[in-house]
Amino acid sequence: MHPNYRQTVNSYFNFLSLTGVMYKQQTMNFTVEKSIEILAGTPNVLNTMLQNISAEWTSANEGGETWSVYDVIGHLIHGEKTDWIPRAAIILSEKPDRTFKPFDRFAQFEESEGKSLKQLLDEFTILRKKNIEQLLSKKLTVKNLEEKGIHPVFGEVTLSQLLSAWVVHDLNHIAQISRVMAKQYKAAVGPWIAYLRILQT
Repeated sequence: MHPNYRQTVNSYFNFLSLTGVMYKQQTMNFTVEKSIEILAGTPNVLNTMLQNISAEWTSANEGGETWSVYDVIGHLIHGEKTDWIPRAAIILSEKPDRTFKPFDRFAQFEESEGKSLKQLLDEFTILRKKNIEQLLSKKLTVKNLEEKGIHPVFGEVTLSQLLSAWVVHDLNHIAQISRVMAKQYKAAVGPWIAYLRILQT
């Protein structure tokens, strides 16, 4: 390594930091269109990651009462059935009581019983396609996005917050799936564990 390489790199990153090019957290304003970019892609991501791989990758968890990949897919399916679009419908309804029913975070353990991972992935793909079609059919306005429902824990929430959470929920569980799978090789990577942050969480 050239003796001045590290100094040059450090100077460059310090310059970027001072000029605001780096280390500036960027956030996006919510839009339905940008949200659908993620929501529509999630089934393809999951199918690409999980179809036709050994069950050892998808049946193990992180120990204790943590979830396996199989469990996570079942959880996503239950959300498609009972959470995002059903709650959006409650918010947009004319009913005076817009309180959401509590979401069962553990329903997958019963609902997924006896199904293969392929069946779960296919079911999720179908449900997600149907839910996106329903979302688009609502032709939501800015005013609609500001309407509110009552979450059983959080209290008042807006439709835009609900739909934003749907997107981040997808990304959260994709990250979880990656972490659970990575940890199957935690011992196998040997000293490289020091550089693999995913194995240190």
